[in-house]
Amino acid sequence: MKNDVVRVRLDLAYDGRDFSGWARQREGQRTVQGEIEDALRVVLRREETPELTVAGRTDAGVHARGQVAHVDLPAEVWAEQGGRLLRRLAGRLPMDVRVRRVSEAPAHFDARFSAVWRRYAYRVTDHPGGVDPLLRGHVLWHNWPLDLDAMNEAARGLLGEHDFAAYCKKREGATTIRTLQRLEWARRPDGVLEATVQADAFCHNMVRALVGAMLFVGDGHRNPEWPAKVLAAGVRDSAVHVVRPHGLTLEEVAYPSDDELEARNLASRNKRTLPPLPPSPGCC
Repeated sequence: MKNDVVRVRLDLAYDGRDFSGWARQREGQRTVQGEIEDALRVVLRREETPELTVAGRTDAGVHARGQVAHVDLPAEVWAEQGGRLLRRLAGRLPMDVRVRRVSEAPAHFDARFSAVWRRYAYRVTDHPGGVDPLLRGHVLWHNWPLDLDAMNEAARGLLGEHDFAAYCKKREGATTIRTLQRLEWARRPDGVLEATVQADAFCHNMVRALVGAMLFVGDGHRNPEWPAKVLAAGVRDSAVHVVRPHGLTLEEVAYPSDDELEARNLASRNKRTLPPLPPSPGCC
């Protein structure tokens, strides 16, 4: 980072229901990135719009409580306005997106490539009467009783490093190998089922496809071994439904200690491959 530029970390939260996702799009599409970048340009009185780099690009309708982004600002601008930037952004931004914290980032920090894991939550209710009206924008209604134990059994078969091509929307040149570190379901006191999904990174639609598969197990349409079999097959199964986005929230992004940031950036940029399978018995 040049001495005349300061990298600033922004910790964010937003209600995704009225956004066309995170990433700035064509004219007329309302996005989280667009709202924050435009607000930064105005409050900092810049002619050019500052560009944000984000930990994870959320899809249309997906919420965030613990999103992280960074922006590079001229050192003199940060020195003059950094102390009041948080309050000024609060006055400029719409109420469905908030910057919760503004701070100078340590050397080598990158909101995307420095992250060691992202944690999402997906919330669903199987109450026969439907979703609590006050939660309807954040909880999916599944109109079948759900077996929590069966869903957790299915989840355990998906943990670890795998090629998640069967649960991802493929993007040209991008790998679908990910390490799924945590996947578990719990029923809250109010009856809402909450999935905790944590991985080093996620490919497009991965969380919502995994949830869709486990709901199919929970309501008895498939056995608990089925999601792992789909994963091993490596191709999309028409029975795996990508559930609606409004039940999904990005809860937290984790970063290593400051002295490990540079190494983490390099590791994240390496395209991953899985180790070769051992030869079958009798094979040459």
